[in-house]
Amino acid sequence: MQLSYLALHRKTIAVAALSSLLLFLSFPKYGTGLFAWIALIPFLYTLREKTVYQGAVIGFFVGMLFHVGLIYWIVYVIVVYGNLPYYAAIFLMLLLAAYLSIYFALFAAGLIHLKNKSIPFIISAPPLWIILEFVKSNLFTGFPWENLAYSQYLNHHVIQIADLAGGYGISFVIVLVNVIGYDLFFDRITKKKIALEIALGIALISSIYSYGVLRGMQIDMAVAKAPSIPVTLVQGNIDQSLKWNDHYQKETIDIYQKLSLAPPEKTSPGMIIWPETAVPFYFQNVDDLHRRIVSLAVQTENWILFGSPSYAAEEGKLSFLNTAFLLSPHGNMVAQYNKVHLVPYGEYVPLRRFFPFIGKMAAGVGDFQAGEGFIPIKAGEWKIGVLICYEGILSEAGRIYKNEGAGLLVNITNDAWFGRTSAPYQHLSMTVFRAVENRLFLARAANTGISAIIDPTGKILMKSSIFERTAIQGHIKYLNLPTLYAKYGDIFVYVCFILLISIYLMSEKRRITK
Repeated sequence: MQLSYLALHRKTIAVAALSSLLLFLSFPKYGTGLFAWIALIPFLYTLREKTVYQGAVIGFFVGMLFHVGLIYWIVYVIVVYGNLPYYAAIFLMLLLAAYLSIYFALFAAGLIHLKNKSIPFIISAPPLWIILEFVKSNLFTGFPWENLAYSQYLNHHVIQIADLAGGYGISFVIVLVNVIGYDLFFDRITKKKIALEIALGIALISSIYSYGVLRGMQIDMAVAKAPSIPVTLVQGNIDQSLKWNDHYQKETIDIYQKLSLAPPEKTSPGMIIWPETAVPFYFQNVDDLHRRIVSLAVQTENWILFGSPSYAAEEGKLSFLNTAFLLSPHGNMVAQYNKVHLVPYGEYVPLRRFFPFIGKMAAGVGDFQAGEGFIPIKAGEWKIGVLICYEGILSEAGRIYKNEGAGLLVNITNDAWFGRTSAPYQHLSMTVFRAVENRLFLARAANTGISAIIDPTGKILMKSSIFERTAIQGHIKYLNLPTLYAKYGDIFVYVCFILLISIYLMSEKRRITK
């Protein structure tokens, strides 16, 4: 089969690869979100005068190159902690990259099909991208890892619209700007039309920045009036190879206790937060190590929230859970939250009986059982939404907590799995959006980093470096600020779907009546 037939001759490959590179450079740890605003222009250029099939091939190619760069860290995780050989790890990473690239292929094929129906990119591209991004984020277990909007996590004014339309609204705008750039330089449209597009782009960006400035000021004023609570985020930096070693349990608690014994000023009972599975044993079993943690809460007169494996027996069957426990300043265990959204092949093995040869990557306690729901835990009169590890990238989880009355989000995670790859930086970038969407403070404690305090406008007020043993001391505030996104969720996506279907049907009707 000739390369020309596949639309992958040298020029097309080079231009398409440029889009992949710009997309890769739009995300941490190597990139800047500025590239996202032009990253799709070369991709759109390669679709000129192509068939639907050729467009799908180009889209798949762009997606594969981009995703291999984005999720390369999966190879590291599988080799180091899954004990699989490199060739198997690379194959599995490429398999996931290929699945994610299908959405790029569908995007390109859809654009060409709609263009053949006289629907220009300026109308079709933004809603089509959003619909596919939404499907990718929710189909099967969902994989919203580094959706296009997340590239803007440091673009403070732009991300404020996340409290209206979520990250999908930001992705929509980025795609729209890319299409305007493509039309300006490459598409054969009239000067009047391009002038209208440029005016639309300027008006839209100006409106978003104006909203970002004004809304940010409004939120800052509300935050200033709320009472502050001291918080200590403890980053134990426990080596993953030692974490589940029975002989290292005492030393682990020694490390966390020492780092926790310098709380901020005593204006009120504060909170000490340890990472996911910071306690590498069953805390519910009362022993000397259990009593040391309880004594720490009493000694510091702080709430202590920490991660630990737990177990439950029901009808003679033992199940294991990934749990967050909350101790009161009096040392009482007042609440626990069991992780709901488990990571496949990390915390459980889907279809285990069909694929018994696939080992677990999670050490220590075997397959986890999912918790019953995103139910806030109570610290006195306030409710806290706990997001364990991967749950921090799920917009729906933050939304549910907000609607259940949570006044604070806490993300505890163990990113030691990722080593010094891009993954810890990418993970943090997505977590920023949970704070903005729900206008809540988010406190994040990570075993090896990146721990951080994020305010309701998405500013990272304090953060640690990776692989340092430290305690971040700062302040958080409980808030109750309503947002449209928390109330209505991803309604913007459904509007995009209805809009695209309506435009398509109108186009078909015009074609038939001609």
